[in-house]
Amino acid sequence: MKPWDQRPIEIRNLFNPAFCGLTLFRGLSGYEEEDPRGMPFSLVLLILPLCLHKESRSVLSKGSRSYFLKAIETNPQMLVGFPRRTTDMMSFTFEALGFLMHLGSFEVTADGRLKTIEKRVRKALTGTPESLECQRVARFVCKEFARIADRVTIYASLGIKP
Repeated sequence: MKPWDQRPIEIRNLFNPAFCGLTLFRGLSGYEEEDPRGMPFSLVLLILPLCLHKESRSVLSKGSRSYFLKAIETNPQMLVGFPRRTTDMMSFTFEALGFLMHLGSFEVTADGRLKTIEKRVRKALTGTPESLECQRVARFVCKEFARIADRVTIYASLGIKP
């Protein structure tokens, strides 16, 4: 990862650790609505590639009344390049997690799950329409992850070998 001041302005704006961290936090909170134990670490790596990719986000935001697996099945174009996108986004995910950890916004449980800490991030959604959509999709996706409750199924449905 390049130092902050050596990154192109587009990368600094789009993959800002505070924004990515907020998106991850919304996802973690959504997961906890269904499973209060917290989200397994391996699923956190999937949030940003699904929520920041415009085509995927658009499919998932329209299908928020549908199930995640059905949305993937009916829109296979979402999966084109997804494994590579996930790998490319890992460093930004780790940076955002580091930012959240520095702020004390989540904890790692004894069994390796990430659990949010209350009152560390505002509950009210604010921002541009696009950033609001990213946050809403993160919450939806992670609630669906909790409902599916099987990491292997989630990874396999996204075309990634666990």
